[in-house]
Amino acid sequence: MAVTTRLTWLQEKILQNYTGEKRLSLLYKASVHGFSKQALLDRCCNQGPTLTVIYSGDHVIGAYSQMSYHQGKHAAILLFTLQGTKISKCATGRYTPEILFDDEYMQYYSIDFQINVSNQKVIMSPKKIENLGLGQNRALSIQECEVFRCEDLLEERKIKVVTELRKSLLSALRTYEPYGSLVQKIRILLLGPIGAGKSSFFNSVRSVFQGRVTHQALVGTNTTGTSEKYRTYSIRNEEDGKSLPFILCDSLGLGEKEEGLYIDDIISILNGHIPDRYQFNPMKPITSSHRNYIDSPSLKDRIHCVAFVFDANSIEHFSSKMIAKIKSIRRVLIKCDMVHVALLTHVDNIDLITKADLIEIDRCVPVKLKIEEFQRKLGFALPDILVVSNYSSEWELDPVKDVLILSALRRMLWAADDFLENLPLEQTGNQKKEIIECAKGKK
Repeated sequence: MAVTTRLTWLQEKILQNYTGEKRLSLLYKASVHGFSKQALLDRCCNQGPTLTVIYSGDHVIGAYSQMSYHQGKHAAILLFTLQGTKISKCATGRYTPEILFDDEYMQYYSIDFQINVSNQKVIMSPKKIENLGLGQNRALSIQECEVFRCEDLLEERKIKVVTELRKSLLSALRTYEPYGSLVQKIRILLLGPIGAGKSSFFNSVRSVFQGRVTHQALVGTNTTGTSEKYRTYSIRNEEDGKSLPFILCDSLGLGEKEEGLYIDDIISILNGHIPDRYQFNPMKPITSSHRNYIDSPSLKDRIHCVAFVFDANSIEHFSSKMIAKIKSIRRVLIKCDMVHVALLTHVDNIDLITKADLIEIDRCVPVKLKIEEFQRKLGFALPDILVVSNYSSEWELDPVKDVLILSALRRMLWAADDFLENLPLEQTGNQKKEIIECAKGKK
């Protein structure tokens, strides 16, 4: 039967971050392996960095050693208490494991902290008690004691897997062909509140394919945003200089009430009536009488997938008016049979997220909770909510971020293929008819 920790998921995540993004592997549990100093040392010496956790009533006390415990050798110990999500810490001196885990030395060596596992007591000096905020009791009873080995989360094996996945995704996207060759390039429209990260997502995608961090689209941090023009961005593949088979379309941000992008403008973009570099009018949407209006757009000019871009940490701050506007736009998209997904940016800024969590993003509890909150409030299907970590202040590419960005882009292209496949024949000319007849001929 597997031995499990008494730590809650939240407590374990806080301790992982506190120890420098380490995985905690349980080595010793007193209630299972015995309340014995020797049992503890037999299992925990020569194990590399370790974290000892003491449970005493409402208190959780920790002792972290960055050095491996060796019999007879001193190690620097950092003490702390965990209360809710707050850690109070207190650096200590250097101790041998025999001194740290025994009570006999206290009276002879003026040691200010000891864990007496055999008698189930933690003994501390008054000063140490004060520093750790533990009240007046000099000795605390031990209800449970656990010792963890602290391992690097981003081990070499995982990084190798991520690097290979990045390579595979790049290859798949470079050779991607839109469904039935109905168009040469897929057009993806980025919609979202002002400052959500639409332009940053384009810059991040471009960076991955350029092999360096780039900032072609201007990015702002103020509440007015920087995308006041409709922009269509092609991306060139650094390897061969060829243009990739998709275009990212950036637009004015969504605002509350009448500010931001008009729904009528969105419809015009979807249908291909608005040209690149069109300057949005904050007073009224474009009309067919505008000199830049495209009267007869073809399928290649239209939008084939819409991606709503949201800051992952913003949903709790959305007003009822913003939620209503987003739902209203979704209703328009559904009426137009337009496929759409949600893209959550800044996922790496969610509380308690580590870089290792980004590797196994589907298992990350804080990310799951955010996705469920967006699903609950905005109505997106859970499989249609994607997560990324955009490049913002970084100087170098990160394979972990690249995999998230490329995976999201691939999902958008799959959605666009669904849109093209579902188009009625009259909107695709003879191309769709030829595809259907070819498919029937193969049966």
